[in-house]
Amino acid sequence: MNLFYKILRGTLRFLLAILNGNAHYENRNKLPTDTSYILVAPHRTWIDPVYLAIAASPKQFTFMAKKELFQNPILSWFIRHANAFPVDRANPGPSAIKTPVKILKNGHLSLMIFPTGTRHSNEIKGGAATIAKLSGVPIVPAVYQGPTKLGGILKRKKVTIRFGDPINIDPKIKLSKENLALIDKQIQQAFDQLDLEIDPSFKYDYPNMK
Repeated sequence: MNLFYKILRGTLRFLLAILNGNAHYENRNKLPTDTSYILVAPHRTWIDPVYLAIAASPKQFTFMAKKELFQNPILSWFIRHANAFPVDRANPGPSAIKTPVKILKNGHLSLMIFPTGTRHSNEIKGGAATIAKLSGVPIVPAVYQGPTKLGGILKRKKVTIRFGDPINIDPKIKLSKENLALIDKQIQQAFDQLDLEIDPSFKYDYPNMK
């Protein structure tokens, strides 16, 4: 158990309760309790990783962070102690897969991934399926619906995190381009279904999306 992570999450939970106090976490019973897992969600705002980490507690997560963030020694210390590890987004390399697989196999931490990469895209970019297959853990889809800017948080607009059914990857499946595409499609369908269950009229406009 990472004490720094636990204290940080508790502090953020307290602050968000004061600033917003209108968060709703749905289907927490879908979260595996006997294994680590990969939590995947579309990246819609700067605050959704925090709400997801709070919603899925007491499980602790590791995160992929771009290597540039580790160049500052103070920031590097902080995010490393928050269970993040560096990834070269321009040239990911084998470590982008091997590092999370090793962490998941260890069993102490789960992994949080935003398969769309940034808030400016709605395209699933893969990776989660490969890591799930190699580590033998399920993928749990989730979505965030709520304000995307600080002003909305301060106005106490409703925040909803909803979890979906775990997606189990057949250990015998080949990691072909076609099979990975099918799993990515399954993940996207899960996102769409969860959004529909929360609010049928919900529509997220991805900024700067062509």
